[in-house]
Amino acid sequence: MSGNSNREWAAADFEGARREMVETQIRDRGIRSARVLEAMAAVPRHLFVPPELVLEAYGDTPLPIGEGQTISQPFMVAAMADALFLEGQESVLEVGVGSGYQAAVLSLLAREITGVEALQPLLAQTRERMARLGYANVRIEEGDGSLGWPPGEARDTKYDAILVSAAAPAVPPPLLEQLANGGRLVMPIGTPEQQDLVRVVKRNDQTTQESLFACRFVPLTGRYGWRRDVQDGSIR
Repeated sequence: MSGNSNREWAAADFEGARREMVETQIRDRGIRSARVLEAMAAVPRHLFVPPELVLEAYGDTPLPIGEGQTISQPFMVAAMADALFLEGQESVLEVGVGSGYQAAVLSLLAREITGVEALQPLLAQTRERMARLGYANVRIEEGDGSLGWPPGEARDTKYDAILVSAAAPAVPPPLLEQLANGGRLVMPIGTPEQQDLVRVVKRNDQTTQESLFACRFVPLTGRYGWRRDVQDGSIR
């Protein structure tokens, strides 16, 4: 489809496609938070996918964004945001920012978002995109997300909520250390092939963990994630 046709389609139909996405993929599957539904309806998902995939942006599926990464299924983005119980004044850490779509949704639900992304090509694109779209309360740094805080950040930094958009065999200990008392952490835990989305709640420096539902994410790499074999690219 030509660029002109894309612009014509966008002007006429992207908003309607987004409303339908919210109703059929998110509300009808049990997400009831008005704030989450409003955020999902406000963020233009088609601007967070590669140009050749814009007409698929509001489908019920993850989509590739390059570097072996994906933009998550809309329901998963909403469900993870919903599971954090955000009220608007929180400081949130997102590990694995990718295209920035989840961070954009979170930016409408919390006071400030700090993102960590390990892949420099995605980082550069996403920083430019977030600035261009006006998500001023989102800051993105390059680093090993399994360590949490961005390079140079004070190690006593605490976050009210942490969302990890990649799967690990267990919750990385640095993330638990950086979770404030009363805070919530949501991430996929399991093998590279199959995980459960879990929520960890921290109270009085003690944590409890519950499984929410089965899921499948790209693997979290780094010190407390999966290791990528340099020869064949496999995850171990």
